[in-house]
Amino acid sequence: MYARTSFGKGGVAIASRKEVAELAGVSEATVSRVLNGVGPMKEETRQRVMEAAKKLNYVPSALARNFATSRSGNIGVVLPYVPKVHMFSSFFFSEILSGIGSKARELGHDILLLFQTPGESMDYVRWFHAHKIDTCIILGAKDDPEELLALRRLAEEGLPFCLINQHFEGEPFSEVDADHVQGSYMAVRHLIEQGYRRIAFMNGPLTYSNSRDRLQGCEKALAEAGLVLEEELIFSGNFSRSSGITAASELMKVIDQVDAVFAANDRMAIGLMQGLRDLGLSEERFPAMFGYDNSDASQVTTPELSSVKVPFYEMGEIAVAEVLKRLEQGASASGEPFRIMLPTELVIRASSQNLRL
Repeated sequence: MYARTSFGKGGVAIASRKEVAELAGVSEATVSRVLNGVGPMKEETRQRVMEAAKKLNYVPSALARNFATSRSGNIGVVLPYVPKVHMFSSFFFSEILSGIGSKARELGHDILLLFQTPGESMDYVRWFHAHKIDTCIILGAKDDPEELLALRRLAEEGLPFCLINQHFEGEPFSEVDADHVQGSYMAVRHLIEQGYRRIAFMNGPLTYSNSRDRLQGCEKALAEAGLVLEEELIFSGNFSRSSGITAASELMKVIDQVDAVFAANDRMAIGLMQGLRDLGLSEERFPAMFGYDNSDASQVTTPELSSVKVPFYEMGEIAVAEVLKRLEQGASASGEPFRIMLPTELVIRASSQNLRL
């Protein structure tokens, strides 16, 4: 998509979209929007692009040209490469995939699981062509330059796709997400209302927008109570139980300074609890615990884990419904980004209750 002029049969020059953009004095994204009829556009700009394309004998890619008339009935679902994580045992992935599969079946489509390969550059545009998918739903996207470039190329080509549980500020990407700022705010506020003041926070990688959102919600709740999130009470993990177990040894160093812990997902919270036990801390001395996701495992811990309920299944259903709706409406609608935010709710169990109140 970013190649310079090449030559077709008989040595006839084939212009690239980049050359059209340079001649018209606009961006490549604008050229794509004009040629695909996506979004509002000044008539003067449209004319410049059309004249430049005609002058250069520009021919859009076969993928973009045939997309509207050639359907496979397949929805591509992109899954990330996560080292040492059994993805399908993860509550997050299993719930979202169940929602995607249910709605796809209801609407007469199949899903094709596509796995990112470590060490290979992401090229979602190529995946559309190679796997003959009509639209794409991307799970586990993270905010890094390579990922952002690949997503921008998708958007510039006008190919329909949707992110779940990841937000890129200022980018024209369709997203289905949950209100993680509000969810974490409510969880920490609950801990404060239980009388806890020295609250630790275990977060996931900040390359994920939901990690940044949870940090924001946590800090907001503390600030309203006149408290701050102290640096030595912030712990990091990768959303796995093992990372919670590892963090338990760090938590033990400050255990006398901690009343409660808010963890960014249930797995890390459960790992912390297991790690504290392994280090010899009795349950009577455990800090209060609050997890996130409301996974099945949160109900079988001792004590049962309070958690923030996230509607992952519904997020999967909505993502499928929205991308297919825009696919049926045609190229113009499929290029219009949407952002849907679903509410979260608290599920209070024994782990966060202050029995001394």
